[in-house]
Amino acid sequence: MLIVHHLGISQSERIVWLCEELEIPYQLVRYDRDPETRLAPAEYKALHPFGTAPVIVDGDVLLAESGAIVDYIIAKYGNNRFTLKADHPNFADYLFWYHFANGSMVPAMLVDLVANLLAKDMQSENPVVNTLRQRTIRSMDLAEKHLSTNEYFAGSEFTSADIMMVFPLTTMRAFSKLDLGSYPNIRAYLKRIGARSGYQRAMKKGDPDFTPLLD
Repeated sequence: MLIVHHLGISQSERIVWLCEELEIPYQLVRYDRDPETRLAPAEYKALHPFGTAPVIVDGDVLLAESGAIVDYIIAKYGNNRFTLKADHPNFADYLFWYHFANGSMVPAMLVDLVANLLAKDMQSENPVVNTLRQRTIRSMDLAEKHLSTNEYFAGSEFTSADIMMVFPLTTMRAFSKLDLGSYPNIRAYLKRIGARSGYQRAMKKGDPDFTPLLD
């Protein structure tokens, strides 16, 4: 059986969510973060040479990286659900947002987080901190604008692009202080996501003590 190794409050929530949306059988193995460092425990880091979440085991297959795992599960167990074909009018949007999540948005938020932790002078005139923060702001503004005319990131259909994009808009905010007050379209989008039974089941199973940051 497919085994999903889930680190609490991490990107591996995407994999739990995907399995619930596809309604496929899987074994969930949960790991809590170290309460002092908030990092993955040693036993989780030992699962894969790179030592990060998520990780799955499927027979002889050991696989890390959110996007790779999502592609693997959808291709092998999901009959390519939640994907768009090349002739679909929203195919380019689907590809962009699917890769934007971990290719640009999460890295921008991580850099922003580190900059805030390390910077001694957080005044607005600090050019380095200001430049780094702008990457996160541009990411949020881009998502907000896109969702003003689209129900989901690939148009009117829920896809794996949403599986990838929801994490930086929600759980990632547990590590940063990003305020959604000025992003009404993102808030409306997250309300739609929060109403999905697959998302509700995934969060209850994967992070039962964590309240999803949907607003």
